[in-house]
Amino acid sequence: MPDLGVSFGQPFAQQVAALRIRLGNRVPTQAWDDITRSAHDQSFMVAGAEKADLLADLAGAVDKAIEKGTTLEEFRKDFREIVARNGWTGWTGQGTEKGEAWRTRIIYQTNLRTSYAAGRYAQLKEAGYAYWIYKHSHAVHPRPQHLAWDGVALPPDHPFWATNYPPNGWGCGCEVRGAHTTAGIRRAGGDPGKVLPGGWDRRDARGLLPGIDKNWDYAPGATVADTINALSGKLPSLPAPIGAAMFASWPARAVQDLTTEFGKFVDRALSSHVQQNYMIVGALKPAWVSAAEQAGIRVETAEIAITDKNIQHTFRGTGLVTSGSTKRSTGRQPKVAPLDLDWFRQLPVLLQSPRAVLLDTTQAEPVFLLVYDVPGQMAKLVIELNTPVKKAKGMLNTVQSGRLITPNDLLATVDSDKVMVVDGKV
Repeated sequence: MPDLGVSFGQPFAQQVAALRIRLGNRVPTQAWDDITRSAHDQSFMVAGAEKADLLADLAGAVDKAIEKGTTLEEFRKDFREIVARNGWTGWTGQGTEKGEAWRTRIIYQTNLRTSYAAGRYAQLKEAGYAYWIYKHSHAVHPRPQHLAWDGVALPPDHPFWATNYPPNGWGCGCEVRGAHTTAGIRRAGGDPGKVLPGGWDRRDARGLLPGIDKNWDYAPGATVADTINALSGKLPSLPAPIGAAMFASWPARAVQDLTTEFGKFVDRALSSHVQQNYMIVGALKPAWVSAAEQAGIRVETAEIAITDKNIQHTFRGTGLVTSGSTKRSTGRQPKVAPLDLDWFRQLPVLLQSPRAVLLDTTQAEPVFLLVYDVPGQMAKLVIELNTPVKKAKGMLNTVQSGRLITPNDLLATVDSDKVMVVDGKV
């Protein structure tokens, strides 16, 4: 496997999809082998972490490490903060500097390497290669068996891959490449004539295969390869219910990171000319998608986006200029009571928990109205369904605008047989 700092600086789509599947099912455990082999394909665990909040925070740190390409040292910093915040004690490695360094390295590297392997498995399967090639990592302290497998090329359905697809143990950095022809095998660094050493599949008295650590005799991602390939594309290509469920599994840390990036997007949108740029800020919840479909509305995607034009439209007439600074006033009186800009910057977080969600079909294009309590009154965001977004080359659900409203405005809105409450309370 290439250096982790390079491989995981920009994770590929299948790797992220594999991670999403795992993080969506956080399992409390007492020991490292409470979950074994392919059960890891659909489960996230950290040995000894039993509390839901602790697991969620650890999942967020792992998610950050993979998606943002953060270093081991930064992960260690996050780990210390999580341990302190959750009061986690008694974990293996606690109490010594070496113990903590070992434990954090295990969590960090294992999640990076297994998510990489799972994503790579899905890629290889989708590509339809005739041969898969085992490649050794050229580690400083190589395992002899792994070196013996280096360059071996076998069909994807060979039994070897069911047990020996890497990584094959703690710290293993071997990988698999694909080829369509014998010439391709050579180009990928393999040897078409090399055969497996005798006894590669002979288990010892403990039930272990040669060169494979306990419980590592499986192919990471094999049980979910088709799902990974389905999820790895952009969500507009997915059925809305699947996309909604996928976003619902996002850990809180991922939403916070998205919120930070959105704040920068707002600044750019309010300080420049409209360029029709867009940003994904969240997704419809599964219950919202279901309500729309029950009303006869086909939702093309779960993704919620916003364009720079949408942002400028929301704050047009509020005194914020579109050149120079987002905080400078034009001196003109606002046409409408403006949304608080700092509140609006929290949009990815706000999408997680509106006070109420209404489906409004009074207009030509159906919209979701998201209602929030804000100091002294209420706020409303309008999300139009199935909006063509040119730069996305497809349909997205877009935040069209937002404004302050009164309780009477809200009551007047719901006083129609074409407006229904699909979530929360009015």
